[in-house]
Amino acid sequence: MAAGNAGTGAPTTRTLWIVQGLLAIIFLLTGGSKFAMSVEEMHAQMKVPLPGWFLHFIGVCEILGSIGLILPGLTRIRPGLTPLAAAGLVIIMIGATVITLMGGDVALALIPLVVGLLCAFVAYRHWSRSS
Repeated sequence: MAAGNAGTGAPTTRTLWIVQGLLAIIFLLTGGSKFAMSVEEMHAQMKVPLPGWFLHFIGVCEILGSIGLILPGLTRIRPGLTPLAAAGLVIIMIGATVITLMGGDVALALIPLVVGLLCAFVAYRHWSRSS
């Protein structure tokens, strides 16, 4: 094992890749849906409507974040971008949790909360491996 991966066994690495892959799929789909649907359709599904430009901005961030979760590890180019992508997605999920709670859906707010915690797990594991 390399010095930067000390204490990180194959099962941990495998788990990390599985979580990153699932998160990448989730964010690629949710980010892409913000461009596939019209702003009016998105507003019809939201209890707290947000401006269309902001929804598109979040969609771009989600798509770029999903790429940042996978591509640096696969190419081994700039792997330090993966924890940054995960941390950025944590921020988006904090906002999603707050917006969902503002709409009064406490049970539904658990979804972005759990996804955000998984993103935090990815960020933490990558930062702890590099130090």
